[in-house]
Amino acid sequence: MINAPSIPAGQALDLLQAGWRAQSQGGLLASWMLHGRPGIGKTEIVQTLATRIGARLFDLRLTTIEPQDLRGLPFFDLERRRTVWFRPEDLPDDPSLPSVLFLDELTAASPLLQPTVYGLLQERRVGPHQLPDSCFVVAAGNTIEDGAIAYEMGTALSDRLIHLNLIAEADDWLAGHAVPQGLDPAVIAFIRTRPDLLDTIEWALRRGDVIACTPRSWTRVSALMGAMGDRRLRNIAIAGVLGEAVAAEFLLVADEIAATVQLEDMLACAGRERLALYPASMHGLSALVYALINRADAPRLPQIIEIMAEIRDLSAKRGGPCAAMPTAELCTHGFELLIRKALDRGWQDAFLDSPAYAAYADERRAAGLE
Repeated sequence: MINAPSIPAGQALDLLQAGWRAQSQGGLLASWMLHGRPGIGKTEIVQTLATRIGARLFDLRLTTIEPQDLRGLPFFDLERRRTVWFRPEDLPDDPSLPSVLFLDELTAASPLLQPTVYGLLQERRVGPHQLPDSCFVVAAGNTIEDGAIAYEMGTALSDRLIHLNLIAEADDWLAGHAVPQGLDPAVIAFIRTRPDLLDTIEWALRRGDVIACTPRSWTRVSALMGAMGDRRLRNIAIAGVLGEAVAAEFLLVADEIAATVQLEDMLACAGRERLALYPASMHGLSALVYALINRADAPRLPQIIEIMAEIRDLSAKRGGPCAAMPTAELCTHGFELLIRKALDRGWQDAFLDSPAYAAYADERRAAGLE
């Protein structure tokens, strides 16, 4: 068992960035280890880290290489009468450029390779090849308990690492990955209401099932939703990703959303006409919120702010099923995500100029919520 605190992917990324800042300032030279179930997003965390810090990523899958691939190949120097080693091109060597060395699948690597890896993780060298101080080292792997192919990590290896134990957390995944990456609104709305189905590997292992849900599999489902036009074939493929039981539950929600979310029509009209187009179910309204965020761009943002603001009044204006829904909370959640996207892209002036958002903000202040 990994006796380190369990943290979501977003916090792990923050920790790695803090480690990079400490290393770049000369205060810490360490190697990091990401533990986590298959599909939880370990590789994506490292890729995002490299992008954010402007570093070149060296991605080594340790299950596909031999010790000589890291140490290099020997060559006999006749003039000096000695053996020299040619450095492999997969290792960073430029001290003037930031780099991230990612040692993936560390726990699945052959035991014959591990002594070679020890030097990279502790002394930051292998044979005569020294990693520059501008290189940030991160390893990743699964455990035996995850049902993956893995070897026990001995103390000689574990003592060389700062260990981070990753878990799948729905709120973190939605805010840090699904919404920013523009995943299908049906996937986002479903996981928001069924967060327990984001990661079902533990259940699958107990039942002996081959297929389990993971953050990676939900990303694949999102791609299938947009890429396969034939609904019958698409649904079979989704069942092959999620398993029959979860797929059946998800597809019911997806069909409901497809029948009730009319985003294009809402963008094409205004006022009283638009009010009748809001979905009358929580799944539909949630999907509408995420669809609005996905569609938002600079020209459409004022109109999207209006549509988002109207959600808070649906209980009073529409009645019926909407009266029992937490529409005010959903509106606030939608605005938090929409504002975050606007700030990232420099669109924040649209909120300052929007009468609809001003009315929404005044109402929250009057209620003592701001």
